[in-house]
Amino acid sequence: MIIESLVVGIIQANCFIIADPATKKAAVIDPGGDAPKIAAKIEQMQVDPVAIVFTHGHYDHVEGGAELKALINAPIYAHKEQLPVIRGMKSQASLFGLPQKDGPEPDNFLEEGDKLEVGELTFDIVHTPGHSPGSICIIGGGHVFVGDLLFLGSIGRTDLFGGDYETLIRQVTSKIFTLSDDTIVHPGHGPATTVGREKRTNPFFR
Repeated sequence: MIIESLVVGIIQANCFIIADPATKKAAVIDPGGDAPKIAAKIEQMQVDPVAIVFTHGHYDHVEGGAELKALINAPIYAHKEQLPVIRGMKSQASLFGLPQKDGPEPDNFLEEGDKLEVGELTFDIVHTPGHSPGSICIIGGGHVFVGDLLFLGSIGRTDLFGGDYETLIRQVTSKIFTLSDDTIVHPGHGPATTVGREKRTNPFFR
C-alpha cells in the first residue's frame, strides 16, 4: 500500500492519499482544504482516484471535498449520520470565524461492516461515534485512519455537536484497541502513532 499525507486547510488537518501499487487506484481521506494541492499530489503520484472519503463531517476535514470532486471526478463517501453535520458547515464556520461555504454532499454512504475497495486493497469500515455522530474509521493493511477519534497521547474533542466522551472512550477501547498493537494509527491532526503505544501511554485510557 502507498500512503501519502498532506497537511491542508486553515486548521491544518491531515489528508491522506492511499493507493494500490498494483492497479494505481487510489482514495483520498479527509480533503479538509487546499483541493488543488491534493489534486496536484494525485497527479504527481500518477494514480487514479476512485473515492473521496470523509472520516467525519467537520469543516476541517471536508472543506475541500466539493472542489476536489470537481478536479478529480471521484465520488464522495461518508456515514449517513454525518449529513446534519456536513449540511451545517456554514454554522461550523461561523462558530470558528472561518470562511463560510456549503458542505459537500456525499454521493454514497458507508456503514459499519462495509468494505471500501481501492484497486486490490480492501478496507473495513467501522462506525466510531463520540467525536461526531457519524465518525468512521478505515482499517486495512496494518493501518487505521481514525479522523479525530484518537491522537498521539490524546483523544478528539467531545464538546462539539453530537460529541460524547463516554461513547468515544468506548469506541476506541472496543474497536481500535482490539487491533494488533503494531497497527499504525493515522489521526486527523498531528503525527502517527500505534495502537500499542496508545494502549500503554495515552492518559485517557490509564
